[in-house]
Amino acid sequence: MGMIRVYVAGAYNAPNVIGVLDNMRRGMKLAFDVLKAGFAPFCPFFDYHFSLIGDVTIEEYYQYSMSWLRVSDAMILVPGWGKSEGTHKELTEASKLGIPAFYTLDELKAWAETRSTECA
Repeated sequence: MGMIRVYVAGAYNAPNVIGVLDNMRRGMKLAFDVLKAGFAPFCPFFDYHFSLIGDVTIEEYYQYSMSWLRVSDAMILVPGWGKSEGTHKELTEASKLGIPAFYTLDELKAWAETRSTECA
């Protein structure tokens, strides 16, 4: 069995560039922690790389991220996600698809442990 795919969701936008960078840092750090815990994270906080190459619309970013969410096994929320309209949309989509959402890495690990014992 492959690694569990985890979508990392949280606020990206902020009123100023320092806030955006802080949101990105928190999202990237959580994705790193998810990877080091043995999962396969999808980290939308790395998406800015596309803008370094060419123009990408916000709608293209949304569609791209939602496509990854739909094939994820689980979702983890970056602290501070509550003010993010996009994250609320992602949570709604995950709920429709039966994809569990977790608030902490410990919750994700506990769920993964029960999932692996059920598959054994």
